[in-house]
Amino acid sequence: MTVRPIRIIGDAVLRTECDPVTTFDAELRALIDDLEDTVREPGRAGVAAPQIGVSARVFSYNVDDVVGHMVNPVLSAFDGEQDDDEGCLSIPGLYFPTKRALTVTATGFDRHGEPLVIHGTGFLARALQHETDHLNGTLYIDTLTGDVRRQALREVRRLPRA
Repeated sequence: MTVRPIRIIGDAVLRTECDPVTTFDAELRALIDDLEDTVREPGRAGVAAPQIGVSARVFSYNVDDVVGHMVNPVLSAFDGEQDDDEGCLSIPGLYFPTKRALTVTATGFDRHGEPLVIHGTGFLARALQHETDHLNGTLYIDTLTGDVRRQALREVRRLPRA
């Protein structure tokens, strides 16, 4: 079991669009194992590869005691809206109301390159959107607007940087 350290805001890998996975080999499977071990830590709902310093389009999730992963995710079928507090392991201790689709479909691949489809509702939909954003170099605070965004940016400036 390998629990990898989480990269914190200020680390350039968190702001860089990840490379698509093109080879489904032992190295990818080891990365996925590390992501899944890392997301099993208490209080974690998702970990994307850049959060552990790897620029690859892969994430793991842990929602309702179901741990899984997706490679090269593409989101579609956005429907409805939810506006709940959201946080991020890479921005420790801060939570802000963040609008997300209530339902979403993620298509991609599993560790062996087999097609994978996940239909998410509620918290799972939120996690799929949050982790896919990481793969695009986007943090949840980037999606905030108005007074909430200003408050978030003030509080982020007070955090220790990587």
